[in-house]
Amino acid sequence: MTHEFELYDLKVEVIAPPDAKLWCNAQPGDWFELRGELLFLPPGQGFSLYSLAAVLPLLAAKQRATDPNDWMDSDAEIACPDPNCPSRLKITRLGKRTFRRGDTTATVKP
Repeated sequence: MTHEFELYDLKVEVIAPPDAKLWCNAQPGDWFELRGELLFLPPGQGFSLYSLAAVLPLLAAKQRATDPNDWMDSDAEIACPDPNCPSRLKITRLGKRTFRRGDTTATVKP
C-alpha cells in the first residue's frame, strides 16, 4: 500500500473583455498558482480578497481527478463576485503533484 495521492497544480487567471473596466483592482492576466495547499503570486502582484473568496471553494475539487462528464471537469471560468464587473477567473489545471498521506496528516488511515 503506497499511501500516495495526486493533486493538480492550478493556475487562476483574471480574464476580461478588451478595454473592460474592472472594479476589483485587477488587471487581465493577473494570476496565482495553487501548488498543493500553498498559493503563489508573482512578486509585487496582489489579488482581490473578494475574488479569492469567490473561487476558493472550488479549488480543492479542481485539484482532484473528476469524471469527464462532471461539470467540474469541463467548466473553468468563475464570475467576478461584483455583479458590475465583467471579469472572470479562469482555472487551469497544470501538472499533477504526488503527495504522501503521512506528510499531510497525523491521522492514521484505518
